[in-house]
Amino acid sequence: MEQFSLFQPRNVLKVSQLTTYLRQLLESDPILQEVWVEGEISNFSQPASGHLYFTLKDGEAAIRCVMWRNAAQRMSFAPREGLAVQAHGSMGIYEVSGQVQLYVDALTPAGEGALYQEFLRLKAKLEAEGLFEEDRKRTPPWLPKVIGIVTSPTGAALQDMLNTLRRRYPVAEVVLAPTPVQGIDAPPGIVAALKRLNAEIRPDVILVGRGGGSIEDLWAFNDEAVVRAVAASEVPVISGVGHETDFTLTDFAADRRAPTPTAAAELATPDRAELLGVIAELSARHTVLVREILADLRWEVAQQKNTLKQLSPAHRVDNYRQRLDEVQFRLEKSIQSRLDRAQLTLAHLTQSLHSLSPIAVLNRGYAIVTQEDTGRIVKQANQLEIDEAIRIRVSEGSLTARISKIDPGGS
Repeated sequence: MEQFSLFQPRNVLKVSQLTTYLRQLLESDPILQEVWVEGEISNFSQPASGHLYFTLKDGEAAIRCVMWRNAAQRMSFAPREGLAVQAHGSMGIYEVSGQVQLYVDALTPAGEGALYQEFLRLKAKLEAEGLFEEDRKRTPPWLPKVIGIVTSPTGAALQDMLNTLRRRYPVAEVVLAPTPVQGIDAPPGIVAALKRLNAEIRPDVILVGRGGGSIEDLWAFNDEAVVRAVAASEVPVISGVGHETDFTLTDFAADRRAPTPTAAAELATPDRAELLGVIAELSARHTVLVREILADLRWEVAQQKNTLKQLSPAHRVDNYRQRLDEVQFRLEKSIQSRLDRAQLTLAHLTQSLHSLSPIAVLNRGYAIVTQEDTGRIVKQANQLEIDEAIRIRVSEGSLTARISKIDPGGS
């Protein structure tokens, strides 16, 4: 083997040069460019871009995987946490972080992962026993005085819940029952914390929660003893384990399931602003009620005054005055009605006379012809003679003419 000499010049590479070199090595290996890998999906995520990011792992190792959207759209099944799959793709390196990745172009199920199989087995068993029945679940109180929390004292979930409780409902007393929420000590710790709260504190509601993670990280909340302890709690339990897409058996056994620890704290308490709104509404209702009572009393007093007034002789006099006014009003109305009808009749008659008047005919372009000497109206042509004088009456004025031609049958 060639010995490395301290006196030879160093071949120092930049990080980008090294990662580029490694990428070229990976891409030049035919085996690594056409590889099938079998493992269990963990840390699965699918952002809005549609690309898939997950880890494939077995009992001894794990590797990060990326599946681009166009390849993911060709799949005939939905990958999920805990599913055992066979992935085909090529090895490469993400140079920004120097992370070796499997770029997956095909994914097929290889059977359920061991943890997921255990999850389904326990779920079916406990469901058959009725631990998840809706009719056994209780509604947490609207205004809890004491709130118990079962979680890790050092986790971010506790701070999230405490911040939410202080913001929404600071009057409640909060009691923490600390416990590990991950690892081998977590299940007995969670069970013991639930039992302590039920036996010693007896809060109005208990919050059980932790932040998100892989199926292994959350497995303590799938433990059979933990699920039974949640179902057996004498105090209503709200489960807030993981993120929105995470489901554990504790969620099914709890009285309420929240998607996050923060949401569990919100579900357990009323909002302070909402309470102030309720108080304002109650105050407004009280004011309205008092006003209604006073209005009823005023109305009663007015009724009594009215009764006394009706028994007074002056009331009868007032009634007669009012009746006299009403008779006078009806008489005036009747007379006016008759006058209106008479005027309408007169108008109709005037219109009829006007339409029958010869003047009205003249206004439409006609004329009246009379003999000049006799004044008789000429109705037929043979009433006249040649050179006879006639008078023609039109709408405005009259004319004098002489007959120059007679046509008895003309038009």
